[in-house]
Amino acid sequence: MAEVSAYDAKTHFSQLLARAEKGERITITKHGRAVAELVPFGRQPGRSFDEVLRSVAEIRKGTRLDGISIRDLIDEGRKW
Repeated sequence: MAEVSAYDAKTHFSQLLARAEKGERITITKHGRAVAELVPFGRQPGRSFDEVLRSVAEIRKGTRLDGISIRDLIDEGRKW
């Protein structure tokens, strides 16, 4: 991952966009401190959509808030 000062980012913004478009992540710094990150838009490499859905389903199983299930909260919200 590259680091670029805010001044250089402003000066070379179109070049940085081209680099991000190719998949590069660029940290933008101000006075030597990271303040922003320019990242490629869209799906990042890693888990597939199906894997994420399975993870969410697993998290939802048995999740309760003080004895109230998520389903109860949804049903209560529909009453309004």
